Amino acid sequence: MRASSRSVAVRDDGRFVRLVLACDRAALARAISRIENETPDAIAVLDAAFEGSGRARRIGITGPPGAGKSTLVTKLTQEYRRRDRTVAIVAVDPTSPFSGGALLGDRVRMGELAGDPGVFIRSMATRGSLGGLAVHTAQVCDVLDAAGFERILIETVGVGQSELEVAQIADATAVVLVPESGDGVQAMKAGLMEIGDLFVVNKADRDGAERGAHAIRSALELRTARSDWQPPVLLTIATQGTGVPEVVSQFEEYLDRLARQGGLERRRRLRLEQRLDDLVRDRLIRDFRDRLPAGAWAQALDALAARTLTPHQALAQLAAESNSWRPTP
Repeated sequence: MRASSRSVAVRDDGRFVRLVLACDRAALARAISRIENETPDAIAVLDAAFEGSGRARRIGITGPPGAGKSTLVTKLTQEYRRRDRTVAIVAVDPTSPFSGGALLGDRVRMGELAGDPGVFIRSMATRGSLGGLAVHTAQVCDVLDAAGFERILIETVGVGQSELEVAQIADATAVVLVPESGDGVQAMKAGLMEIGDLFVVNKADRDGAERGAHAIRSALELRTARSDWQPPVLLTIATQGTGVPEVVSQFEEYLDRLARQGGLERRRRLRLEQRLDDLVRDRLIRDFRDRLPAGAWAQALDALAARTLTPHQALAQLAAESNSWRPTP
Protein backbone atom coordinates (compact mmCIF):
# COMPACT_ATOMS: atom_id res chain seq x y z
CA MET A 1 0.00 0.00 0.00
CA ARG A 2 1.31 3.42 -0.91
CA ALA A 3 1.33 6.26 1.56
CA SER A 4 2.43 9.71 0.40
CA SER A 5 3.00 12.90 2.36
CA ARG A 6 2.33 15.16 -0.63
CA SER A 7 0.27 18.17 0.26
CA VAL A 8 -3.14 18.28 -1.29
CA ALA A 9 -4.03 21.67 -2.64
CA VAL A 10 -7.19 20.51 -4.29
CA ARG A 11 -9.33 22.21 -6.78
CA ASP A 12 -8.75 19.50 -9.36
CA ASP A 13 -11.37 17.03 -8.11
CA GLY A 14 -10.24 14.31 -10.49
CA ARG A 15 -6.70 14.50 -9.20
CA PHE A 16 -7.93 14.63 -5.63
CA VAL A 17 -10.03 11.49 -6.06
CA ARG A 18 -7.04 9.69 -7.59
CA LEU A 19 -4.93 10.65 -4.57
CA VAL A 20 -7.61 9.36 -2.20
CA LEU A 21 -7.85 6.02 -3.98
CA ALA A 22 -4.05 5.79 -4.06
CA CYS A 23 -4.05 6.07 -0.24
CA ASP A 24 -2.43 9.49 -0.05
CA ARG A 25 -2.70 10.22 3.67
CA ALA A 26 -3.36 13.93 3.36
CA ALA A 27 -6.00 13.35 0.70
CA LEU A 28 -7.67 10.64 2.77
CA ALA A 29 -7.85 12.91 5.81
CA ARG A 30 -9.32 15.73 3.77
CA ALA A 31 -11.82 13.43 2.05
CA ILE A 32 -13.08 12.18 5.39
CA SER A 33 -13.47 15.75 6.62
CA ARG A 34 -15.51 16.55 3.52
CA ILE A 35 -17.74 13.54 4.16
CA GLU A 36 -18.26 14.52 7.79
CA ASN A 37 -19.07 18.11 6.82
CA GLU A 38 -21.30 17.03 3.90
CA THR A 39 -19.60 19.36 1.42
CA PRO A 40 -20.92 19.14 -2.16
CA ASP A 41 -17.68 17.66 -3.50
CA ALA A 42 -17.85 14.75 -1.04
CA ILE A 43 -20.25 12.95 -3.38
CA ALA A 44 -17.59 12.72 -6.10
CA VAL A 45 -15.25 10.97 -3.67
CA LEU A 46 -17.97 8.63 -2.43
CA ASP A 47 -19.10 7.70 -5.94
CA ALA A 48 -15.54 7.00 -7.04
CA ALA A 49 -14.79 4.97 -3.91
CA PHE A 50 -17.94 2.87 -4.06
CA GLU A 51 -16.89 0.85 -7.08
CA GLY A 52 -13.65 -0.17 -5.39
CA SER A 53 -15.21 -0.97 -2.02
CA GLY A 54 -16.56 -4.26 -0.72
CA ARG A 55 -13.21 -5.98 -0.32
CA ALA A 56 -12.18 -4.98 3.20
CA ARG A 57 -13.52 -6.81 6.21
CA ARG A 58 -15.16 -4.42 8.65
CA ILE A 59 -14.90 -5.34 12.29
CA GLY A 60 -16.87 -3.61 15.02
CA ILE A 61 -15.52 -3.24 18.54
CA THR A 62 -18.13 -2.13 21.04
CA GLY A 63 -18.98 -2.33 24.70
CA PRO A 64 -19.34 -0.09 27.74
CA PRO A 65 -16.93 2.77 28.51
CA GLY A 66 -13.88 1.69 30.48
CA ALA A 67 -13.73 -1.81 29.01
CA GLY A 68 -10.36 -1.10 27.38
CA LYS A 69 -11.62 -0.99 23.79
CA SER A 70 -8.96 1.43 22.52
CA THR A 71 -6.14 -0.63 23.99
CA LEU A 72 -7.65 -3.80 22.54
CA VAL A 73 -8.03 -2.15 19.11
CA THR A 74 -4.36 -1.14 19.24
CA LYS A 75 -3.28 -4.70 20.01
CA LEU A 76 -5.61 -6.19 17.41
CA THR A 77 -4.09 -3.85 14.83
CA GLN A 78 -0.58 -4.90 15.78
CA GLU A 79 -1.58 -8.55 15.45
CA TYR A 80 -3.10 -7.95 12.03
CA ARG A 81 0.09 -6.17 10.97
CA ARG A 82 2.09 -9.21 12.09
CA ARG A 83 -0.17 -11.16 9.74
CA ASP A 84 0.70 -8.71 6.95
CA ARG A 85 -2.74 -7.07 6.80
CA THR A 86 -3.19 -3.34 6.37
CA VAL A 87 -5.55 -1.77 8.90
CA ALA A 88 -7.67 1.36 9.13
CA ILE A 89 -9.16 2.37 12.47
CA VAL A 90 -12.31 4.47 12.68
CA ALA A 91 -12.74 5.55 16.28
CA VAL A 92 -16.03 7.27 17.06
CA ASP A 93 -15.59 9.72 19.92
CA PRO A 94 -17.84 12.17 21.76
CA THR A 95 -18.14 15.59 20.16
CA SER A 96 -16.23 18.54 21.59
CA PRO A 97 -18.69 21.23 22.75
CA PHE A 98 -16.21 23.87 21.55
CA SER A 99 -14.93 22.73 18.16
CA GLY A 100 -17.59 20.23 17.18
CA GLY A 101 -14.79 17.77 16.44
CA ALA A 102 -13.84 14.47 18.04
CA LEU A 103 -13.03 15.05 21.68
CA LEU A 104 -10.07 12.69 21.75
CA GLY A 105 -8.57 13.87 18.47
CA ASP A 106 -6.71 11.20 16.55
CA ARG A 107 -6.57 8.79 19.45
CA VAL A 108 -3.48 9.75 21.37
CA ARG A 109 -3.90 6.45 23.19
CA MET A 110 -2.99 4.61 19.99
CA GLY A 111 0.45 6.18 19.81
CA GLU A 112 2.08 2.75 19.54
CA LEU A 113 0.84 2.59 15.94
CA ALA A 114 2.33 5.92 14.89
CA GLY A 115 4.61 5.73 11.89
CA ASP A 116 3.33 2.42 10.58
CA PRO A 117 2.59 2.95 6.85
CA GLY A 118 0.10 0.09 6.91
CA VAL A 119 -2.11 1.73 9.53
CA PHE A 120 -4.46 4.70 9.22
CA ILE A 121 -6.29 6.11 12.26
CA ARG A 122 -9.18 8.51 12.16
CA SER A 123 -11.36 9.78 14.99
CA MET A 124 -14.86 10.90 14.11
CA ALA A 125 -17.11 13.03 16.25
CA THR A 126 -20.55 11.69 17.10
CA ARG A 127 -22.00 15.15 16.37
CA GLY A 128 -24.88 14.34 18.63
CA SER A 129 -26.12 11.38 16.60
CA LEU A 130 -28.32 8.96 18.52
CA GLY A 131 -26.23 6.33 20.23
CA GLY A 132 -22.92 8.02 19.51
CA LEU A 133 -22.05 6.40 16.19
CA ALA A 134 -21.19 9.03 13.57
CA VAL A 135 -23.74 9.22 10.77
CA HIS A 136 -21.09 9.02 8.07
CA THR A 137 -19.06 6.11 9.44
CA ALA A 138 -20.20 3.68 6.74
CA GLN A 139 -19.27 6.14 3.99
CA VAL A 140 -15.83 6.70 5.50
CA CYS A 141 -15.36 2.92 5.62
CA ASP A 142 -16.13 2.76 1.89
CA VAL A 143 -13.38 5.29 1.17
CA LEU A 144 -10.85 3.46 3.35
CA ASP A 145 -11.89 0.19 1.72
CA ALA A 146 -11.35 1.60 -1.77
CA ALA A 147 -8.00 3.04 -0.67
CA GLY A 148 -6.80 -0.51 -0.13
CA PHE A 149 -7.04 -1.18 3.61
CA GLU A 150 -7.79 -4.85 4.18
CA ARG A 151 -9.23 -4.67 7.69
CA ILE A 152 -11.26 -1.76 9.06
CA LEU A 153 -11.72 -1.67 12.83
CA ILE A 154 -14.68 0.44 13.98
CA GLU A 155 -14.60 1.37 17.66
CA THR A 156 -17.72 2.93 19.12
CA VAL A 157 -18.07 5.41 21.93
CA GLY A 158 -19.94 2.64 23.74
CA VAL A 159 -23.10 4.33 24.95
CA GLY A 160 -26.79 4.23 24.10
CA GLN A 161 -27.67 2.72 20.73
CA SER A 162 -24.12 2.74 19.35
CA GLU A 163 -23.84 -1.02 19.84
CA LEU A 164 -26.80 -1.61 17.54
CA GLU A 165 -25.52 0.89 15.01
CA VAL A 166 -22.06 -0.68 14.76
CA ALA A 167 -23.64 -4.10 14.21
CA GLN A 168 -25.39 -2.67 11.14
CA ILE A 169 -22.15 -1.26 9.74
CA ALA A 170 -19.71 -4.09 10.52
CA ASP A 171 -19.29 -7.52 8.97
CA ALA A 172 -18.59 -8.91 12.43
CA THR A 173 -18.81 -7.41 15.90
CA ALA A 174 -17.02 -8.09 19.16
CA VAL A 175 -18.57 -7.01 22.44
CA VAL A 176 -15.87 -6.10 24.96
CA LEU A 177 -16.73 -6.41 28.64
CA VAL A 178 -14.80 -6.53 31.90
CA PRO A 179 -15.16 -9.03 34.74
CA GLU A 180 -17.39 -6.63 36.68
CA SER A 181 -19.88 -6.44 33.79
CA GLY A 182 -20.21 -10.19 33.41
CA ASP A 183 -23.68 -10.33 34.90
CA GLY A 184 -25.68 -12.14 32.24
CA VAL A 185 -28.94 -10.39 33.13
CA GLN A 186 -27.39 -6.94 32.85
CA ALA A 187 -25.82 -7.81 29.51
CA MET A 188 -29.18 -9.05 28.23
CA LYS A 189 -30.84 -5.81 29.30
CA ALA A 190 -28.19 -3.79 27.49
CA GLY A 191 -28.98 -5.64 24.26
CA LEU A 192 -25.35 -6.65 23.87
CA MET A 193 -26.09 -10.34 23.75
CA GLU A 194 -28.05 -9.91 20.53
CA ILE A 195 -25.34 -8.29 18.43
CA GLY A 196 -22.07 -9.94 19.42
CA ASP A 197 -20.45 -12.43 17.05
CA LEU A 198 -17.83 -12.94 19.70
CA PHE A 199 -17.38 -11.70 23.24
CA VAL A 200 -14.22 -10.54 24.96
CA VAL A 201 -13.76 -10.31 28.70
CA ASN A 202 -10.90 -7.84 28.89
CA LYS A 203 -8.76 -7.05 31.95
CA ALA A 204 -8.91 -10.76 32.73
CA ASP A 205 -6.19 -10.38 35.35
CA ARG A 206 -8.89 -8.99 37.65
CA ASP A 207 -10.81 -11.16 40.06
CA GLY A 208 -13.95 -12.71 38.67
CA ALA A 209 -12.87 -12.97 35.03
CA GLU A 210 -13.68 -16.67 34.68
CA ARG A 211 -16.93 -16.18 36.55
CA GLY A 212 -17.88 -13.31 34.27
CA ALA A 213 -17.07 -15.38 31.16
CA HIS A 214 -19.23 -18.20 32.49
CA ALA A 215 -22.14 -15.78 33.09
CA ILE A 216 -21.87 -14.55 29.49
CA ARG A 217 -21.80 -18.09 28.12
CA SER A 218 -24.88 -18.91 30.17
CA ALA A 219 -26.67 -15.84 28.82
CA LEU A 220 -25.71 -16.79 25.27
CA GLU A 221 -27.47 -20.12 25.68
CA LEU A 222 -30.72 -18.19 26.04
CA ARG A 223 -30.14 -16.23 22.84
CA THR A 224 -32.14 -17.22 19.79
CA ALA A 225 -29.78 -19.01 17.44
CA ARG A 226 -29.22 -17.08 14.19
CA SER A 227 -26.83 -19.62 12.65
CA ASP A 228 -24.68 -22.60 13.54
CA TRP A 229 -22.03 -20.23 14.90
CA GLN A 230 -21.76 -20.27 18.70
CA PRO A 231 -20.17 -16.96 19.72
CA PRO A 232 -16.96 -17.68 21.64
CA VAL A 233 -16.19 -15.91 24.92
CA LEU A 234 -12.50 -15.04 25.07
CA LEU A 235 -10.37 -13.66 27.90
CA THR A 236 -7.79 -10.97 27.20
CA ILE A 237 -5.40 -8.69 28.99
CA ALA A 238 -5.08 -6.10 26.26
CA THR A 239 -2.38 -4.08 28.00
CA GLN A 240 -0.12 -7.14 27.80
CA GLY A 241 -1.41 -8.49 24.48
CA THR A 242 -2.58 -11.66 26.21
CA GLY A 243 -5.34 -13.44 24.28
CA VAL A 244 -5.25 -10.98 21.37
CA PRO A 245 -4.05 -13.48 18.68
CA GLU A 246 -6.96 -15.73 19.63
CA VAL A 247 -9.42 -12.87 19.12
CA VAL A 248 -8.03 -12.17 15.63
CA SER A 249 -8.13 -15.86 14.75
CA GLN A 250 -11.75 -16.14 15.89
CA PHE A 251 -12.72 -13.09 13.86
CA GLU A 252 -11.08 -14.54 10.76
CA GLU A 253 -12.62 -17.97 11.28
CA TYR A 254 -16.08 -16.45 11.67
CA LEU A 255 -15.74 -14.19 8.63
CA ASP A 256 -14.39 -17.04 6.49
CA ARG A 257 -17.34 -19.22 7.52
CA LEU A 258 -19.77 -16.38 6.88
CA ALA A 259 -18.30 -15.86 3.39
CA ARG A 260 -18.51 -19.57 2.53
CA GLN A 261 -22.15 -19.78 3.61
CA GLY A 262 -23.22 -16.61 1.82
CA GLY A 263 -23.94 -14.80 5.06
CA LEU A 264 -21.35 -12.10 4.41
CA GLU A 265 -22.94 -11.19 1.09
CA ARG A 266 -26.41 -11.12 2.66
CA ARG A 267 -25.22 -8.93 5.50
CA ARG A 268 -23.60 -6.49 3.09
CA ARG A 269 -26.71 -6.41 0.88
CA LEU A 270 -28.83 -5.51 3.90
CA ARG A 271 -26.35 -2.76 4.71
CA LEU A 272 -26.67 -1.35 1.20
CA GLU A 273 -30.45 -1.55 1.39
CA GLN A 274 -30.42 0.38 4.64
CA ARG A 275 -28.18 3.05 3.14
CA LEU A 276 -30.42 3.39 0.09
CA ASP A 277 -33.45 3.65 2.37
CA ASP A 278 -31.73 6.42 4.32
CA LEU A 279 -30.82 8.36 1.16
CA VAL A 280 -34.32 8.06 -0.27
CA ARG A 281 -35.85 9.12 3.04
CA ASP A 282 -33.56 12.14 3.29
CA ARG A 283 -34.28 13.17 -0.30
CA LEU A 284 -38.04 12.80 0.10
CA ILE A 285 -38.09 14.77 3.34
CA ARG A 286 -35.97 17.52 1.80
CA ASP A 287 -38.15 17.69 -1.33
CA PHE A 288 -41.31 17.66 0.78
CA ARG A 289 -40.17 20.57 2.91
CA ASP A 290 -38.94 22.50 -0.13
CA ARG A 291 -42.46 22.36 -1.57
CA LEU A 292 -44.11 23.84 1.54
CA PRO A 293 -45.15 27.51 1.64
CA ALA A 294 -42.92 29.71 3.80
CA GLY A 295 -43.75 29.26 7.45
CA ALA A 296 -46.00 26.22 6.98
CA TRP A 297 -43.68 23.88 8.90
CA ALA A 298 -43.36 26.28 11.84
CA GLN A 299 -47.13 26.80 11.90
CA ALA A 300 -47.71 23.05 12.04
CA LEU A 301 -45.28 22.74 14.94
CA ASP A 302 -47.04 25.60 16.73
CA ALA A 303 -50.37 23.82 16.26
CA LEU A 304 -48.90 20.60 17.65
CA ALA A 305 -47.48 22.42 20.67
CA ALA A 306 -50.87 24.07 21.29
CA ARG A 307 -52.58 20.67 20.86
CA THR A 308 -54.93 22.13 18.24
CA LEU A 309 -53.75 19.53 15.72
CA THR A 310 -52.72 15.94 16.19
CA PRO A 311 -49.54 14.73 14.47
CA HIS A 312 -51.60 12.88 11.86
CA GLN A 313 -53.76 15.96 11.22
CA ALA A 314 -50.62 18.11 10.91
CA LEU A 315 -49.22 15.63 8.38
CA ALA A 316 -52.42 15.71 6.33
CA GLN A 317 -52.38 19.51 6.34
CA LEU A 318 -48.74 19.72 5.29
CA ALA A 319 -49.25 17.08 2.59
CA ALA A 320 -52.13 19.07 1.14
CA GLU A 321 -50.03 22.25 1.12
CA SER A 322 -47.08 20.42 -0.43
CA ASN A 323 -49.25 18.87 -3.16
CA SER A 324 -50.64 22.27 -4.08
CA TRP A 325 -47.13 23.59 -4.77
CA ARG A 326 -46.46 24.86 -8.29
CA PRO A 327 -43.04 25.85 -9.62
CA THR A 328 -42.45 29.53 -10.20
CA PRO A 329 -42.72 30.28 -13.94
